[in-house]
Amino acid sequence: MSRTALFLLATLPCLAADLRIEGAAARDGIVKPALVVTEAEFNKLPRTTVTARDRDGKEHRYEGVLVAELLRRAGQALGDEMRGPVMQRYAVMTAHDGYRIVFALPELDPAFTNTPVLVADRMDGQPLSSRDGPFRIIAPSDKHPTRWLRTLEKIEILAAPEAVR
Repeated sequence: MSRTALFLLATLPCLAADLRIEGAAARDGIVKPALVVTEAEFNKLPRTTVTARDRDGKEHRYEGVLVAELLRRAGQALGDEMRGPVMQRYAVMTAHDGYRIVFALPELDPAFTNTPVLVADRMDGQPLSSRDGPFRIIAPSDKHPTRWLRTLEKIEILAAPEAVR
């Protein structure tokens, strides 16, 4: 099975924050050209706010864009189009320091879950600190914030290999 890759790159926290989305599979299987989302464009996307307890045990209000919205804009099949081989895809998200987390695509799609996964750029009304941002993954339904990825640099959408018979 071929691998479909989507890269969502954020620059270093001290630089302007751009997201680069590459290799997203369009509905007809054709790979779309790279999509670059600048910080200004990111701020114009539909915003979502979630309240959740962080590792510090305190409740915080996070603001940003649903991962699903970014995937949709990059051409990833979601909703009613997510069936068959698309159900074998998963997202690997990588932080600046190389820490990686995984989500199955249905975990990111509002058509499959009521729990949002957010690319946050603000906490408690303020931009994320350079330690956490410019972008951070927030998964409020996780009982432990291990998948709350700081300094998001890349999201890759991959397909699970076919089972060996």
